[in-house]
Amino acid sequence: MRPSTEQEFLAFVAAATPALFRVAYALTGQQQAAEDLLQSALERVAARWRRIDDPGAYARTVMYHEQISWWRRWKRREVVVARPPERVADDPAAGVALRLSLRAALDRLGPRQRAVLVLRYLEDRPEAEVARLLGCSPKTVASQASRGLARLRELCPELGSLEEAR
Repeated sequence: MRPSTEQEFLAFVAAATPALFRVAYALTGQQQAAEDLLQSALERVAARWRRIDDPGAYARTVMYHEQISWWRRWKRREVVVARPPERVADDPAAGVALRLSLRAALDRLGPRQRAVLVLRYLEDRPEAEVARLLGCSPKTVASQASRGLARLRELCPELGSLEEAR
């Protein structure tokens, strides 16, 4: 890479790594696996840096495809241990039920509130950027986020018990 191109890439990496890491962690569920997935995606972005228009979107797509490939290769294997764990694992059905309830609640929100919540809290974008993307003022973003969260708590009361557990 030329020095100017390398500086552009390094600036992208510095700016995009936190958001991309959250996506990688959401895909893998483990910090080390997320770090590996992100590293692999950034390598591919670097190799095609001059030819891609939206490196963030390209990196996410690479991570989605790479995670599927890793999952297919390694599948989930049983791990043999000397002793069973001391603690009882959480009920996975409860997590599934919460996700389904949250999904149904999100589906009942209006498109603007849903877009604001996804951009603000899943993508962790600042209010000003969300406002620019949606073509509205930052105050509108703040009020839509507040109303959307209140409506989510109303539609999905299970979220309140999750917040209290923290």
